[in-house]
Amino acid sequence: MTNRERGTGPSLPLVGREALLRTLAAEADAVRTGQPRLIVLDGPAGVGKTSLLRAALDAGGPCDGMTVLYGSCRAIDSGNGYSGVRALFGPLGLTTTRRGRAPALLEGSARHALPALAPDRVDGDTAPGATYPALNGLYWLAANLMADRPLVLALDDVHWCDERSLRWLDFLLRRADGMPLLVALAQRTASERTAGPALTDLVAHHRHLALHVPALSARDVETLVRRTFPEAPPQPSFVDTLTAVTGGSPLELQRILHKLRTGGVSPDDTGVRRITELGGRVVAGSVHEALHGQPAGVREVARALAVLGPERTEHLAALAGVSAVQAEEAVDLLRRFALVQSDRSELVHDMVRAAILSTLGPTALADLRTRAAQLLSDVGRSPEQIAGQLLLLPRADQPWMTAVFLDAAAQAEQRGAPEAAARYLERVLEAGPDTPEIRMRLAGVLSETDPARSLALLHEALALADDVRTRATVAVRLALICLRVQRSPEGARVLTEALDALHTALGTDPEPADRELLTTAEATLLIVGADEKSTLPAVRERAALLTPPPGDTPAQRQQLAMLTVLTAMDGRSAAESVRQARRALRSPGTAPGAWSLLPASLALSLADETGEALDALETVLRDSRRTAAVWTYVLALSTRAFVHLDRGGVLQALADAQTALDLLEEERNWGEGAVQPQIACALALVERGEPGWAEEMLGTIKRPRIEDFAWEYHWYLMARARARYAHGDSESALELLRACGDSLARTGLANPVLAPWWLDAACLLAESGRFEEARAAADHGAGPAERWGTPRALGYAALARGVATPGPEGIAGLREAVRRLADSPARADHARALLLLGRALLADGAPGEAREHLRDAVALARRCGCVALARRAREELVGAGGRMREVTVSPLDMLTGTERTVAALVASGVTNREAAESLFVTVRTVELHLTSIYRKLGITRRAELAGALHEDTLLPPGLREGHTGPDATR
Repeated sequence: MTNRERGTGPSLPLVGREALLRTLAAEADAVRTGQPRLIVLDGPAGVGKTSLLRAALDAGGPCDGMTVLYGSCRAIDSGNGYSGVRALFGPLGLTTTRRGRAPALLEGSARHALPALAPDRVDGDTAPGATYPALNGLYWLAANLMADRPLVLALDDVHWCDERSLRWLDFLLRRADGMPLLVALAQRTASERTAGPALTDLVAHHRHLALHVPALSARDVETLVRRTFPEAPPQPSFVDTLTAVTGGSPLELQRILHKLRTGGVSPDDTGVRRITELGGRVVAGSVHEALHGQPAGVREVARALAVLGPERTEHLAALAGVSAVQAEEAVDLLRRFALVQSDRSELVHDMVRAAILSTLGPTALADLRTRAAQLLSDVGRSPEQIAGQLLLLPRADQPWMTAVFLDAAAQAEQRGAPEAAARYLERVLEAGPDTPEIRMRLAGVLSETDPARSLALLHEALALADDVRTRATVAVRLALICLRVQRSPEGARVLTEALDALHTALGTDPEPADRELLTTAEATLLIVGADEKSTLPAVRERAALLTPPPGDTPAQRQQLAMLTVLTAMDGRSAAESVRQARRALRSPGTAPGAWSLLPASLALSLADETGEALDALETVLRDSRRTAAVWTYVLALSTRAFVHLDRGGVLQALADAQTALDLLEEERNWGEGAVQPQIACALALVERGEPGWAEEMLGTIKRPRIEDFAWEYHWYLMARARARYAHGDSESALELLRACGDSLARTGLANPVLAPWWLDAACLLAESGRFEEARAAADHGAGPAERWGTPRALGYAALARGVATPGPEGIAGLREAVRRLADSPARADHARALLLLGRALLADGAPGEAREHLRDAVALARRCGCVALARRAREELVGAGGRMREVTVSPLDMLTGTERTVAALVASGVTNREAAESLFVTVRTVELHLTSIYRKLGITRRAELAGALHEDTLLPPGLREGHTGPDATR
């Protein structure tokens, strides 16, 4: 399958072609073995880069047997998002459906590529403005093409490429390990780049082969002269002057030699004088000379071609003001002058285009581009195509132009091209009045790529807003961006002011639309204000005054979910938290969103309803996979890791946390503010007996001011304390635990199972014989635990008091802890209680009963994946006279977290491709993980995988019983 267009153009340079072919052949051989390659070809204008590239891609050449997609970028399309991608993939015809179905190449996750390929197509699964779905969809489209044969993506004139297409090539190359991919880019040396940073980043981030096409040397020029004048050997002065005047440009040489030959000039001293007379602007001069004396219609058609590019004859005729027949005749005449390609209505080179347009003054050129935009509008072209003409105008302030820019921005947003959308909206902003609406829209477009500029625009919009409803709407958007960039106090302050003004203006009985706006603003304030410790107290006070809504609308469910989690953090009533959470998850008519599901799942987990919490998180994960919302997917995985830890699922927690971390590592800049995956991973590693690795993991956290955050900071301290304790540094661990308790108290977070520092402190102090201090820590948490009242909370209280009280009274407390924790989802804590009870019974002189509890502790800890706890219990058991084999690492224990995730998916019956799409990774990544899994488990086929995992807690219960469930093949 080859996509190439041929034209006349300048002759190939006499040097460079064979070298390029040899180099390309070597690169193509490497690509065929699964080694992706990037080649960057550059040279001055007119040197023949395009001819070289096309010749290298010809059938029978180095890329024979490969799928070759060739595209050329145009200046007129440089502001149009994904225009370079469409130049590459357009001829494949992927945007037309057959019998109501999309082409096979767009199956699976590749369907998300469609909006990038077609201006008028919409991806109903993804939100407007989301950039990842289109990038991911195009990746899978390329992967589908590579399933049959190696793929060559050759993009010419890349200095005019739009930023989104270059960002996608970067995205593709970062995931191309093991894929048969060759990317070849050709650019003009020292030219002004449309997407300079994107092209610079692309080249800098990937090892590439740089090939420079030099200007022709004097020897090469002499060879061309001899071919042109075979009857007369050239004089050295003729060759030297010709080389100096043309700069060795094949295009310039071709044209000047043609003029000299047709003018009867010989390659001697007479010719030298003629070359000097022609000067250095040979192309421009030849174009002007060709057009001079021609009918006005020919000149107008040439200008229409220069502005519109390759177009239908009737459209060229309309812009030129001539008939279609006259336009065809004019194009034929221009072709005879070697200004137009031989096989299509396109100028041979951009230098020719520039020369034609130089015959117009600035005003006339602006008028021509304006008429071109109107013509494209009249014939039904997409808003972005029309806007491409308008972007080149010095001013585009007419009302119809503003309307085009607004429509083009909407189109760019829908396809996930924020840079293009921003460019259109900036022009609207330049021409429009000082109103908040365009600033709000531009801020939304820039929120992902340039949040600082987005915030500045929203502050401007806030200052311009003259009614409370607009101010509240702006404040909501501003607050959410502040949350994203970790400036929550600023967002909470602005939103509080706007919300108070809205309440005052609307009174006690607002209209339904106003009531929904109020609810949205209140819910957003709860989300943003709960992020940092400095704003949490005020948010809690505000939440206490709110009446929980019924949950009939998305805004109400979002508000209800946040009220639920705030209630849970206060530790007031587990039953009430559960009731509110269930109401937030109730969704008549519409599915609840992530901002309802995630807070509700946290509250449910704190209240021991971990099954419902996992169900809610699975909904988020399923929707995120469907919509390619990878950041939400990472957030849900991280949250689920903590739920697994709550229920003693250390292996599952490690799998989720490491999968989230792998995804963050794929995307530059995503990991800067990430905290949850590292903390969850560290907590699981401590349980696995790897505290050193846990501390290394915590050291990778880059979020500034982590101590200011309400929830993550306390679990960060807990993870550090547990790692320090596992290293034998009890005093450092105790300091960290007390710092956690002090911070929780200052923040007003009283839930006893949210970062239960007091339980860890009581156990640590009791182990050191500091029983009085241990009792103080136990008493600190016992009251809140009894108020919260869940089996886990009551078990924690009994456990803390039991270890802090020597003798029979303490043993009774530990027995109660074992009983209560057995009724809770906290299996790892249940194993810890069994260990501590066995230890206490040994000290009390009851080794027989102690051995029974210690055996149970080993077995339960082992099932949870708590290797360190299992080993401690086994040591106590052996010390008490019991017999048990060493707690060794099984083959399953050797799997990394991500390998566990991949193994579970493949064991459930999904294909490698489906597993890769589900995890937002490449098929190659899945294959590498499977190779490692098979080696570690000592198996050779995927059919053996389910059996190898059958006894492990890695698989959900349904899969262990042989049931794949409805989502097994997603």
